[in-house]
Amino acid sequence: MACRSMTRAEAARTNLLGLLDSYINRLQKEPGYDGYAHSFRKNVIIDIVCIDLAMISTVFKFADEVTNKYPYISHLILNAGVASFSRIDWIGAIKQLLTEPVNGVTAPNYYHQHSGELSIDGLGWVWQCNLFSHYVLYRSIQHLLLASPSHLGSRVVWSSSVEASPNFFDPEDWQNKKSGHSYECTKYQIDLISTRLDQLALQRSASRRIRHFVAHPGVCSTNVADALIGPVLNFCKVLVFYLVRFLGSPNHTIDPFKAAIAAVHISLAPLAFVTLFDKRDGTTPRPAKFGAETNRWGHERVGVMDVKKWTENRAESDVLLNKLEALYQSFKNAEEITLKFETAPEHIAER
Repeated sequence: MACRSMTRAEAARTNLLGLLDSYINRLQKEPGYDGYAHSFRKNVIIDIVCIDLAMISTVFKFADEVTNKYPYISHLILNAGVASFSRIDWIGAIKQLLTEPVNGVTAPNYYHQHSGELSIDGLGWVWQCNLFSHYVLYRSIQHLLLASPSHLGSRVVWSSSVEASPNFFDPEDWQNKKSGHSYECTKYQIDLISTRLDQLALQRSASRRIRHFVAHPGVCSTNVADALIGPVLNFCKVLVFYLVRFLGSPNHTIDPFKAAIAAVHISLAPLAFVTLFDKRDGTTPRPAKFGAETNRWGHERVGVMDVKKWTENRAESDVLLNKLEALYQSFKNAEEITLKFETAPEHIAER
């Protein structure tokens, strides 16, 4: 588990193990229980390694640490994300909620976001946290993914969003430094990059293949916008989520546990059974992304949707991928130079 806050990571680990133990205890009470779950539990270890996606140096440090600790990694789930909300356009919110109420609580257009925010590395802050640091992480442990036993099906799951939108995508502002919709843009860039990486992977031999998939959690109740709306409005927001779900919206998972089903499915399903294309409308097959959905009663399921405007932006995915790789190489070279500089006094002392 890669986390910035050790305190929150340890709390998450405790909760995860508690969920597993509760599930095993329920299994134990069922007729014919064979004890396998308890044997499985003895081998479960949730290890925590620090990383801060807003600092590229910590990503390289993370990669070095896991390289020294593990012989291989079979699955990489890139789940972290940030949004830089500044304020709510209340007039716009009322207008959208009255004219398109479901979309108003699915992909709201009344959240204003900061623009021009830079990371300590001089990159677009939201872009670095949501996309580039994930790409650096993937490239930095690519050798561990390739070392994974073939029967495990090495794969990377990129977390997108129902709000991922090509409407705000500007190839010239590829780090989203100027964009007022950096969250939607970076999530759409994830759709493009993951889809293209998987297409390139399928061109390689099976032994050198790392699959890439896009998953989104639907509309989940988190603390991302708490600073803007406060606890009272947040409670009202959740009530509206339940209402639109009951009225038929499949995207409102609400519960983070239910929201994880798409990523979990993609992680556990045999690769031979994973859908590559969305062909529901009978048109030309388009690259698929997987989403967490529920029915009106809250029973979760995995949905499939197409990557929006893939045909129009297919060429831009290659351009963006080349820019990511070039930037990754520049940071990697700088990191190697820094490491040599920092260890030089040690070598001098040894002499």
